[in-house]
Amino acid sequence: MSIQFDFVDLRLFTYIAEEKSLTKAAGRACLSLPAASMRIKNLEQSIGVPLLNRSAQGITLRPAGEAFLHHARQVLGQIELLSSDLQEYAKGIKGHVRILANTTAMTEFLPHVLSDFLAHWPDVNIDLSERQSDEIVKAVSAGVTDIGIVAGSVKTAGLLTLPYRKDRLVLAVSEDHELAHHDRIPFESTMDCDYIVLHEGSAIYAFLNRAAGEINRQLRIRIQVGSFEAACRMVAANVGISILPESAARRHARSLPIKLVELENTWAIRNMLICVRDMETLPHFTHELIRLLQQDGEIVNVDEAG
Repeated sequence: MSIQFDFVDLRLFTYIAEEKSLTKAAGRACLSLPAASMRIKNLEQSIGVPLLNRSAQGITLRPAGEAFLHHARQVLGQIELLSSDLQEYAKGIKGHVRILANTTAMTEFLPHVLSDFLAHWPDVNIDLSERQSDEIVKAVSAGVTDIGIVAGSVKTAGLLTLPYRKDRLVLAVSEDHELAHHDRIPFESTMDCDYIVLHEGSAIYAFLNRAAGEINRQLRIRIQVGSFEAACRMVAANVGISILPESAARRHARSLPIKLVELENTWAIRNMLICVRDMETLPHFTHELIRLLQQDGEIVNVDEAG
């Protein structure tokens, strides 16, 4: 059986139940009396059962009509919720933001900014994933993600880029390691040492392997760990050396017996950028998140300059 009716029919039927009058219900639904009568007739024919009792005293609902009213009100309630929900999306106060970031931004810089943002935007959710910078650029270009945070000399042609932070990589060694007497050292001079690296899926792992490949060497990986903290603890235990973001390494160096050695290579200092495909197509809350990211970067850069 094919049942055919629309939201106007549902609304009209609820008005009839409330007014107990087809004339008054038609007026509330902005329909002529003949049009309203025809809709109810077609509705009953479509369902195959009478819904209303008609008498000189007015209109009452049959048992099937009571059941229909119950479901009609549920459906109309859901439509109201849907409309309200979509209006919030249209106004830019509800939705989600897709972000791809490199390892450093993901673990060091984004957590507190996202915490502040989400506190002010309770109806916005974040989809955050870690990728290598070149993969991030491709994803932003293809519209797969809204915001990308990249570092280094990755090509961003066709994208809008905004300055974010400076990302410095440093060498972390234990205080009694043979390299601890150095203040500065080239990456090439560390190739004979055992390395502690982050897991293979991390962007920094791929970056360091690529840097080693460019000088026709391979990292001597002694152990892989899941976090910067774990890497620093392994360094302190003299398991090996590690190349880490300076912000993470300095934080852990306050409580661990490790020394940070500056890398002489130009790639060790990387400008981090926020990249988007088109600001005009992004909702208001995404603009606000980008503003907070830039503001956070400006504060840090001023502190470092001071």
